[in-house]
Amino acid sequence: MRLRLLIAMIVSLLAVLPSSAGTTSKKKYPGGKYYIWRYTLKDKQGSAYALDHPGRWLSHKAIERRRRQQIALDSTDLPVSQRYLRVLEKALKDRKNATQKSKLEWMVIGTSRWNNSVLIRSNDSTVLSALDALDCVAKSQCVWISPDSISSYVKHTYHETFNPWDSIKGTYYGNGKEQIEMLSGQRLHGIGKRGHGMTIAVLDGGFQNADVIPAITRANIAGAKDFVYPNSPYFYQETDHGTKVLSAMAANQPEVLVGTAPEARYWLLRCEDQQTEQPVEEDYWAMAAEFADSVGADIISSSLGYNDYDTPNYYHQRDLDGQTALISHTASMLARKGIILVNSAGNSGMGPWKKITFPGDASDVLTVGAVNMEKKNAPFSGVGPTQDGRIKPDVMALGSPTSLISGRGSIVRDMGTSFSTPLITGLVACLWQALPEKTALEIIELVRQTSSNAKEPDSIFGYGIPNFWRAYMIGKMKNEEFATVHEERE
Repeated sequence: MRLRLLIAMIVSLLAVLPSSAGTTSKKKYPGGKYYIWRYTLKDKQGSAYALDHPGRWLSHKAIERRRRQQIALDSTDLPVSQRYLRVLEKALKDRKNATQKSKLEWMVIGTSRWNNSVLIRSNDSTVLSALDALDCVAKSQCVWISPDSISSYVKHTYHETFNPWDSIKGTYYGNGKEQIEMLSGQRLHGIGKRGHGMTIAVLDGGFQNADVIPAITRANIAGAKDFVYPNSPYFYQETDHGTKVLSAMAANQPEVLVGTAPEARYWLLRCEDQQTEQPVEEDYWAMAAEFADSVGADIISSSLGYNDYDTPNYYHQRDLDGQTALISHTASMLARKGIILVNSAGNSGMGPWKKITFPGDASDVLTVGAVNMEKKNAPFSGVGPTQDGRIKPDVMALGSPTSLISGRGSIVRDMGTSFSTPLITGLVACLWQALPEKTALEIIELVRQTSSNAKEPDSIFGYGIPNFWRAYMIGKMKNEEFATVHEERE
């Protein structure tokens, strides 16, 4: 087994080397200098939508998810005010006419109903800053400045078949055996709970070749959407980070790799800009999360985290309170929308930051750290607690290394909390499939309390390594006890 692991690690390293198909090159950012500003609006007066007609912007599945968990819609669910959008647009038009700036360009590129915010892009920062004076604007902030250069497109080839050494004969889970058995996930699969009927939204930076790799295309992919502006003309040629994440859940290739939720339904949502590292990515993430809500996703798997932007000292550790960062504020809302967020703890454990990254500090989410095959904490895994004293990370899974399928279509072993996260996500889907009457908050708490370190959770190991079979048995027992008590009362 050690020899097989060594071979796989060598293949993994080779997979990230430049391919013969081309090398990455840089080109000047097209169109000159541009800026994106975020405007938080004061309220939602003038909205064309009403809470008693949610079907106008939410799918039936999204509404049903709330109804099942007895979650009422509130003002945060309403889209932003169209009246205020018209005010912003009129101010921009008036500015252009008054100054006769024929070269002034601008456009609304996105909105967030949960944060009541608008993103506007323009080539004139003075015009954007002037919008702060409008009565409908509560606050504004520049969240993106175009870089001087960006990477040019390079096509990456892929393998249509696995290498001979990728297969482990006689082992159903193949290379994924250790990572699923560590979580007792195979026992849930054994009773037919493989994620069927559950929808998982994967928020990531790219899904390289996920549309052509046979082992991935056999998965139940509901759709894909790009939230990064401008949208990539090569959606499936961006980074393969999301492909690897997806494979840990959706792969279903016996004796090679079987993921933790091979029968779940997946949305592939790109919200990470690989060209720069700027606050606007939090807005993209929020927009993707709201889209996931609108199409009825049950669970969001996010292997993204932020703390160090191109602008130095943007965040400090004191901001890790689940609310200060826009992305964390958004994430903290998800469970009360009926959605479970499973997010990576980040890989800053060996750097100067050391702690979890945003939105891993969010409340009512499962923040996932990484362990090695000996179930010891991986040194790179971000630690807690949060600034307000909450236990983080929540749980741990194998991330040093995790067996995955790369964008080249080969089995690789890669390290990071990015890859321990989808292992948890997939089994949360299986658990919720088995216990459909539970709410998002109840499933989160059940996973925590049946983990290996639940009696003495700490800021390094959290509640420990989940035992999903135990979580199922305890959840089922509680349901039976409740049913018995209810029958006796009747």
